[in-house]
Amino acid sequence: MSSSKGKNFQQSNGGVHKAGQVQEQVDEVIGIMHKNIEKVMERGEKLDSLQTKTDDLQQGALQFKKGATKVRKQMWWKDLKLKLVIAGIILVIIAVIVTVAMAQK
Repeated sequence: MSSSKGKNFQQSNGGVHKAGQVQEQVDEVIGIMHKNIEKVMERGEKLDSLQTKTDDLQQGALQFKKGATKVRKQMWWKDLKLKLVIAGIILVIIAVIVTVAMAQK
């Protein structure tokens, strides 16, 4: 009977050892899952931050486009006014030349 008790003890002791190994594996898997969950949460936060930055950049681009369009129109009007002033001066000079030429005849 003592050999029977020895086998039971060995089986029982082996079962405890295997249960300990299984528990260690479970603990390891739980630790890995916790790390994975933390990484997923960090990734979500980074994605949210990136989305916010993207929205801000898009808004800034729209404002830049509006400002650039406004400046382009202002420069166009300024250029047109300058051309009109130059044309007016040329017309005045031509009128003076024609008047002087007509007066000499």
